[in-house]
Amino acid sequence: MSTTFVSRRSFLKVSALAGGGFMLGFHAIGKAMDNTLAEDVFVPNAFIKIDATGIVTLMAPNPEVGQGVKTALPMLVAEELNVNWNTVVVEQAPLNTKLYERQVAGGSGSIRSSWESFRKAGAAARQLLTEAAAKTWNVNVADCYSENSFIIHKPSGKKLGYGELASKAATLTPPVEVTLKDPKEYTIIGQRIRNVDTKSIVTGKALYGIDTKREGMLYAMVARPVFGKKLKSVDDSGARAVQGVKNVVRWENRIAVLATSTWAAKKGRDALKLEWEDDTKPESTRDHQEAFKKLIQQKHDAPKRNDGDAEKAITGATKVLESTFEAPFLPHASMEPMNFFADVRDGKAILFGPTQTPARTRTEVAKVLKIAEENVEVGMSRQGGGFGRRLQADYSVEAAMISSLAQAPVNVIWTREDDMEGGFYRPTGMYRYRAAINEKNELDAWYLIAAAGNQPNATRENSFPAGAVPNFRVDSHNLESNISIGPWRAPNHNFIAFTEETFIDEIATALKKDPVAFRLELLDRAKNNKFGTVAYDIEKYRGVIKLAAEMGNWGEQGKNGIYKGFGAHFSFGAYVAQVADVSVSGGKVRVHKVYCAVDCGRVINPSGAENQIEGGIIDGIGHALFGELTFEKGVAQQKNFNSYRLIRMPDAPLEIETRFIQSDASPQGLGEPCLPPVIPAVTNAIFAATGQRVKRLPVSLMTFL
Repeated sequence: MSTTFVSRRSFLKVSALAGGGFMLGFHAIGKAMDNTLAEDVFVPNAFIKIDATGIVTLMAPNPEVGQGVKTALPMLVAEELNVNWNTVVVEQAPLNTKLYERQVAGGSGSIRSSWESFRKAGAAARQLLTEAAAKTWNVNVADCYSENSFIIHKPSGKKLGYGELASKAATLTPPVEVTLKDPKEYTIIGQRIRNVDTKSIVTGKALYGIDTKREGMLYAMVARPVFGKKLKSVDDSGARAVQGVKNVVRWENRIAVLATSTWAAKKGRDALKLEWEDDTKPESTRDHQEAFKKLIQQKHDAPKRNDGDAEKAITGATKVLESTFEAPFLPHASMEPMNFFADVRDGKAILFGPTQTPARTRTEVAKVLKIAEENVEVGMSRQGGGFGRRLQADYSVEAAMISSLAQAPVNVIWTREDDMEGGFYRPTGMYRYRAAINEKNELDAWYLIAAAGNQPNATRENSFPAGAVPNFRVDSHNLESNISIGPWRAPNHNFIAFTEETFIDEIATALKKDPVAFRLELLDRAKNNKFGTVAYDIEKYRGVIKLAAEMGNWGEQGKNGIYKGFGAHFSFGAYVAQVADVSVSGGKVRVHKVYCAVDCGRVINPSGAENQIEGGIIDGIGHALFGELTFEKGVAQQKNFNSYRLIRMPDAPLEIETRFIQSDASPQGLGEPCLPPVIPAVTNAIFAATGQRVKRLPVSLMTFL
């Protein structure tokens, strides 16, 4: 592949070499750079810009939702570039799927998907700067090396800064192949690097989507139907009479009030006289529960996994254990409510705001406006939480529609009640487990029948202990519902880890075996027998289980009123095991400490990684203890944080101790994998303390004696 560098009037378009993932095929993309670059600015690819003063600007293409990728991804480039991190400026890149392979914050995939390509981008620039220095000195390029934003001629000790080489490097042809550094030479990867936005956040300078202001912009609030209803009639005269209200627009089942402030928009919306009628039957939580109870008694014609004959083994078992678990709806409850800016005019749309999937936003907006995607520009703000909610495009599409109808730039703002009552939720469901114990006092069969709303597969059928049990079956039923569901942090894993790990503990108790020893025994069975496909790494699983047990002084139950629970799970490429120290006094559950062992491959930024782990653990504990959203005739009963309780400071563990298993393997997911296992770690500790099994969340529904 032939490649060229840009002049000051063009920019680079990234493509991948077949099989290599090396992003260095370029074309101009019009005004993206235009006249903003001087002739001596070096732009070797879409990730790097170096000016004559030596300032290195690195682009962060993925949405920043608090998971730290705006810091971690540029670290990959900076490592191979051998740059002085203190000279680096990081900028959020706009959406450009022609330049960047993946601009998504979801599935804990940002680092996993970019590990190789981002390093190659840095290595390519390093090689070009080295070549530029060699040509400047008229020396052999093999005698030159890079260090701390300088190219150094080893025999003579002469050196030139990257800024001094920018102009010449910009004239050179990029390499087709690059040499990556030996990990032993890393000076940035693996180091504790402060989040690039920390200073602006703590000083209040960081701007989020909700802070967006543009000339001529109006604020908009929308009246939406509850689930199962549609708009029959509207009288907007009262809204238009509110001071500050400038317009009212309607489309489909929504009415938007536009005003000069959010307060005026809200007052105007409150003044609307709306009549709703049934569209479909409004649903209630108790309706779902009754339907689930019937479904989990039914065998499915198409099991998700079926090793051996679980039904036969259960029929002939010496002992059968059975447990049913219930999962409530959960809102995403991100601190920054939904919002988006849109300016639609002359067949084009400019959008800006918090989104985990900017490409989806562009596609959906183009579709609803009936314009070409290239006419939709999407910019990404820093986000005050997402947890999967901002994978959806409903709120950005609303902004585009309102702007198009009103012919004005708008910032759509949702209230907390809007999102609690009309969002996308972690699906509700019910899980029925049965286990067969044979005459040898061994686990001989495992049979799960799951049912969930709008969830064709509510399971993770290849999760542990799949492969460790000779007769293993998983069925999943879907209940059609008009209540919208969507991915919620660690989709499916966030509840299936609780049910699996609780049931494993229950089986261990019935077998009179230590829960940790029993898990290790199951892993031995998976290794030696492999009853069906084993979709997890047995040794990595074993490693985190043993490390967490060691960290948490497993076996010391009841000392000073502290009881221990265990949980382990594999998701998004990472293996996590946790021990929770819990006390139960006066009916109150207190989580004192969590010990967390993680095998996620190479850790890019330890401080950022620990942040994600601690945040996931606290989030998991909070929703396990308190999280529940219920519906009555299509209306959410918990509308704000006065009725939907989030975790508070006194509820959080006093300490979280984390250890990473050292690894040279490629980095894996981290934003989600630490949440699922903490829930069973806590609930299993509650059982150790009280003898009561937690089988329905949240824990606050239970009464402890």
